[in-house]
Amino acid sequence: MNSRIKVIIVDDSAVVRQTVRQALERDSGIEVIAAASDPLFAMGHMQRQWPDVIVLDIEMPRMDGLTFLKKIMTERPTPVVICSSLAENGAAATMQALAAGAAAIITKPKMGVKQFLEGSANDVVQAVKAAARANASRLAPRTVAPKLSVDAMIGAGLGSGSSMVRTTERVIAIGTSTGGTQALEAVLTRLPAVCPGIVIVQHMPERFTAMFAERLDSLCALEVREACHGDRVMPGRALIAPGGKHMMLARSGAQYTVEVVDGPLINRHRPSVDVLFRSCARFAGRNAVGVIMTGMGDDGARGLKEMHDAGAHTIAEDESSCVVFGMPREAIKLGGVDQVLPLDLVPEAIMKAG
Repeated sequence: MNSRIKVIIVDDSAVVRQTVRQALERDSGIEVIAAASDPLFAMGHMQRQWPDVIVLDIEMPRMDGLTFLKKIMTERPTPVVICSSLAENGAAATMQALAAGAAAIITKPKMGVKQFLEGSANDVVQAVKAAARANASRLAPRTVAPKLSVDAMIGAGLGSGSSMVRTTERVIAIGTSTGGTQALEAVLTRLPAVCPGIVIVQHMPERFTAMFAERLDSLCALEVREACHGDRVMPGRALIAPGGKHMMLARSGAQYTVEVVDGPLINRHRPSVDVLFRSCARFAGRNAVGVIMTGMGDDGARGLKEMHDAGAHTIAEDESSCVVFGMPREAIKLGGVDQVLPLDLVPEAIMKAG
């Protein structure tokens, strides 16, 4: 082989990571480029060098393996070998992993894992080699929705142009995804109760956004809550889009409210950052500040450019502090970012711009 199969191992057990690495590296055709304790750490490595195959556990902190597998298969399909004690024949986790696009399944025992993996080293190697030959695009679930743009929710253009009028009401719009829960906590806990109203899209499943908002509310000087349709955007309040719903900014006179609505997946997300940002470009314009932070993919990049073009001040988190530099990178590439800052400088920049 002219080039070796590049592999990333993702498992919260240091013993498993070491044992699988040793097994794979005995084969001259395989190179382990990273071993990560959870998917968020893995994503950091993958932004620097994308693997040919991922060896993935299911039970892990911060993000479970099935969620990570589904995200990979919708964003950038890549062969995945599941190596987990949950992956027994006929088990629900196994069926879910195969349905989500896993190329192969290795069931490790709950006890004696090191000895099992050492004894099954050849099986692990062969599973990785077989996965590397797979057509990843055909592994991806056939039910994956087409990647719709924000045009499917909000037509292009600024409409009447009323957003260009400067008002006393200001809006801060923040979009984030992978790694965003920590980033939002770092930013919101450092903002004063007198800051302008905030609207937030964090890619997160249904039922989790309400709990996340409650946690932030207990930590922040701001009022933080999951948004409801018709909520007013007002100073000292941060509204988080509910999982499974889109959130858009609306305007009545000089006041801003939010619309929480159903709709198709935009950039394969609901809520979508692009939906929020385009609505802010249309209805707030220069009265807004747009912030894009850590996350995989490109959701929000085009919307932030539209906010920038409508006169908003725009900020992107820089690579040094991002868990995944995907969304900010794409926004910067489009030329829609006024400031690129490490996370610890974002709160001050928001207050100066707002």
